[in-house]
Amino acid sequence: MDRPELKDKLDNLPTKPGVYLLKDASGKIIYVGKAVNLRSRVRSYFHASVDSPKTYRLASQVADVDFIVTRSELEALLQEMTLIKRHRPRYNIRLKDDKSYPYIKVTWQDDFPKVFVTRRMQQDGARYFGPYTHVWAVHDTLHTLRKVFPYLTCDRVITGHDRRACLYYDIGLCIAPCIGAASKAEYRVMIDQLCRFLEGKTEEVIADLRSKMAAAAENLEFERAARVRDQLQAIQRVVERQRVISPELTDQDVIAMAREDGSACVQVFFIRQGKLIGREYFVLEGAEGENTQEVMTQFVKQFYDGAPYVPPEILLQTDIEEAQIIAAWLRSKRGGEKVQLHLPRPGTEQDLVQMAAENAAQTLATLHAQWQADQNKQVAALTELQAALNLEQAPTRIECYDISNIQGTSAVGSMVVFVKGAPRKSDYRRFKIRSVEGANDFAKLQEV
Repeated sequence: MDRPELKDKLDNLPTKPGVYLLKDASGKIIYVGKAVNLRSRVRSYFHASVDSPKTYRLASQVADVDFIVTRSELEALLQEMTLIKRHRPRYNIRLKDDKSYPYIKVTWQDDFPKVFVTRRMQQDGARYFGPYTHVWAVHDTLHTLRKVFPYLTCDRVITGHDRRACLYYDIGLCIAPCIGAASKAEYRVMIDQLCRFLEGKTEEVIADLRSKMAAAAENLEFERAARVRDQLQAIQRVVERQRVISPELTDQDVIAMAREDGSACVQVFFIRQGKLIGREYFVLEGAEGENTQEVMTQFVKQFYDGAPYVPPEILLQTDIEEAQIIAAWLRSKRGGEKVQLHLPRPGTEQDLVQMAAENAAQTLATLHAQWQADQNKQVAALTELQAALNLEQAPTRIECYDISNIQGTSAVGSMVVFVKGAPRKSDYRRFKIRSVEGANDFAKLQEV
């Protein structure tokens, strides 16, 4: 190595477990990793023969190394995931736009819980279900669920003494606790059924509803019995679309992946009580040049870091690194209950993983076609712009600026960036105007 300052740093790294951060010449973090032995692991990047071209490119850009010593390998894993999520380093494998996946949130901590879509999970006592990759899929799910479980959507303070209910009560999309048509206990029972339905416990929900319908009929409460009957019919129509694919009636996640031209797409099947209740795909960035085992390992860590539920069994298309430490971490997320990470056994499990892999391949092919179409549109648009502005070549990078103020005060500037015709939001910037007073946008633009 011909970089003496970096060599000295590598030679003095501790031999303890921890997390290391590789930085470029500008101080930007370009890779985050964990190791049982920090010195041995970090020095391996600079051996004469490295394991891949990606590692070679990474090592050539490293100008500095920082590290955090941890007490255990599990603590190092948790720290690594936190830092990857915070810094999104260029050379790490990472879930694409992982902060934007929508969830269904049930505000269980409230007296009268609400149900809505959110993109942010918090430790606030609420229950979360997901993630979903498309917000339209969440709204479609809620549209169906509301017909079965007519939950509140208004912002009223629920006292039970309002003079009249809203239109949703009249059309059967709310049970109107606001006017006392349903008690707090009745409303929460309904929301609990909704949550159990989202968890895949449909048989329990159906049994409860049948019991309620029979009790209402026995008490000659025929209108209430009719409403429960309608709920039963609606929920059974939904359940009929859920495919029973496992005779063991267990909770499982099935994870398989497809790769092509440096892209990776992972498909996850959510099986609850033996039924396939949903599936989602996830695109990974930074997977080019990495082996499949490493890609799968990073997906499992990042996906379950944000998942609201960890099943007791996870079927994987391929072995993953650090399987024992990841299983211990997932066990802690399940409150100490055992979590099995394993390859599929011959038979049903193998068929499930194969089906997930085929879905991942099909999804990736569709995405590639969409990306190619988008790229063609961008190229055509840039060519038109080149001709319209009489440019020697099409503009690779376009920066657009604007100024905003409130009657000449509190002025700010903004910049948006397009690279090869596509928005690059990581380069967007906002600026405070410091030297120009009054409504002079030309001078403010000059300052920006």
